[in-house]
Amino acid sequence: MSKPSEVEDGVAPAAAAPDCPQCHKPLPLCVCDGVTPIESRIELLILQHPQEQDRTLGTARLAAMHFEKAVLKIGLSWPSLARALGRTVADPSRWAVLYLGSAKAADLETTAEVVAINRKGELAENQRSILRGIEGVVLLDGSWSQAKALWWRNPWMLKCQRLILGPSHPSRYGKLRREPRRDGLSTIEAAGLVLSRLEGRPDIAETLNSSFMQMLKRYREVLEELPSLAPKPRPRRDFRRRRKS
Repeated sequence: MSKPSEVEDGVAPAAAAPDCPQCHKPLPLCVCDGVTPIESRIELLILQHPQEQDRTLGTARLAAMHFEKAVLKIGLSWPSLARALGRTVADPSRWAVLYLGSAKAADLETTAEVVAINRKGELAENQRSILRGIEGVVLLDGSWSQAKALWWRNPWMLKCQRLILGPSHPSRYGKLRREPRRDGLSTIEAAGLVLSRLEGRPDIAETLNSSFMQMLKRYREVLEELPSLAPKPRPRRDFRRRRKS
């Protein structure tokens, strides 16, 4: 099984349980033995914020392991799509990025689960033609604010086609990790949904969702025995002004 290429700019959190050398998850949560890389026409690039290396519930690395044409990079900025992919040449206009703006598929005149939008956040014309021409997809992995930081620090994404998702079901995380919007999905769910729709292959989403559910099942089973695996609360910034003494 091939390992996704990566560049780690952050420091991994201290391990409370031995980690799998492939998925970097605690061994009780590892589902690597059930992963066979999928051959796909469309490539996948996952950019992960350095502070979003969640060894328990994170899914970026697991998502990348599911595809032969997948690259996972950890960092904040890259000068170009080609550099992020580790190549000399790459055309961002042939790629799409899962967009983070206020546009929602539910507000547009469409029932599609993968929607191309223009820079105004409106439904783009010629949906079928646009989606058919996409050669790769960029996913931003992190909290809402972390993903926005990745967006603004990588201006080459402005040349990519913008996609939004209109999933028919909420994230399978359930109460384990609350998403800021109902259409928010885990990285592995988003990867499965967008590539399965673009390629017309329901099996892609089924495979990735199955791995995700297996990981969550193991997490719930071992949580009582290994409470150290419980995710730590995300730090919140205090915007209250301090009183002058």
